[in-house]
Amino acid sequence: MVHDTDFATQQITSLEAKCCNNGNVSSTKEMEEQNDETLDHSNQAHAGKPPRNLSTMRHSCSSAWLAESESDKGIMSLKPPSADDSQFQPVFRSGSCSEKGPKSYMEDEYICVDNLNEHLGSASSLSTSGAFYGVFDGHGGIDAASFTKNNILKFIVEDTHFPDGTKKAIKSAFVRADHAIADAKSLDQSSGTTVLTALMLGRTMLVANVGDSRAVLGKRGRAIELSKDHKPNVTSERLRIEKLGGVIYDGYLNGQLSVARALGDWHIKGSKGSNCPLSSEPEFEEMLLTEEDEFLIMGCDGLWDVMSSQCAVTMVRKELMQHNDPERCANALVKEALQRNTCDNLTVVVVCFSPNPPPKIEIPKAHKRRSISAEGLDHLKGVLSGL
Repeated sequence: MVHDTDFATQQITSLEAKCCNNGNVSSTKEMEEQNDETLDHSNQAHAGKPPRNLSTMRHSCSSAWLAESESDKGIMSLKPPSADDSQFQPVFRSGSCSEKGPKSYMEDEYICVDNLNEHLGSASSLSTSGAFYGVFDGHGGIDAASFTKNNILKFIVEDTHFPDGTKKAIKSAFVRADHAIADAKSLDQSSGTTVLTALMLGRTMLVANVGDSRAVLGKRGRAIELSKDHKPNVTSERLRIEKLGGVIYDGYLNGQLSVARALGDWHIKGSKGSNCPLSSEPEFEEMLLTEEDEFLIMGCDGLWDVMSSQCAVTMVRKELMQHNDPERCANALVKEALQRNTCDNLTVVVVCFSPNPPPKIEIPKAHKRRSISAEGLDHLKGVLSGL
């Protein structure tokens, strides 16, 4: 959340300079890079996430259009949170892009439902507007990702807890999908998938995550991470894995998987109901959308392996200010990740919460400091003493 407008504006300025710099760092940029480090820890603190080792990420942007133009300045200042956000009604619209990348086959899937009532038709029991989005990063084949994409929303809305108890409904749907993969003889039992979903009901957004795909909120230029990457080396996951008898070898769960949570992978999980180090239980992040919340980026790890959350938000915001098209934003992120030599499939979904483009942010002009020479000071003293 943005708590201090001046501080947030300074952060955004510093981040845009860092994200858009092509490696020619002048002396005037050194302070901005230091501010960027401060911001990274600040963002992690607000989002409740462990600090990331960003040294392994490539931050130099290869696209010239990322450079900040002077016309972007002095248009509109950051708005403080409204005293009454109850009047805000999000309008959901989305764009997506999915590319095989350097791999020889595609294992990613995604789903975009901008109008949940229309999608469900007569089966809809919703009293408000809704939307649903998901990205699924498969491994060991496409079967698990494809099955989950085709069934997860149906499992959610069919649950007895939906729509009043959405967390319980989603958690049950994840378990149902996982067990259905185990029971389906037509599916490869060794295939698995990460699952990242976002369910919107009115102003309430509920993000559920299993695996290392990531959801990032764009909040007036700031990146707020709404999911935690379930990597085996993350402390909480490592402790859980080791407690259940699993081992981590070279960053891989039991030397086989680079994720600590996934659906499918029944060749690792064994029998249903057993306590397995590979978990299918989702973690949730729920929030109430406000006018400051501009868009959501959902991407598989092929994007985040080569790009920081803040750089992605900066790119999408600039794109939306130019053409206001989430589809083109998703394409721009995929194109940039390919130029940064990602080694994985790429799937990106961009969800906007308003029909309008983000407002341009005013960057306060630095106050000029005026000084007086020693000679002038002596002259002033003489004038004052003569009064």
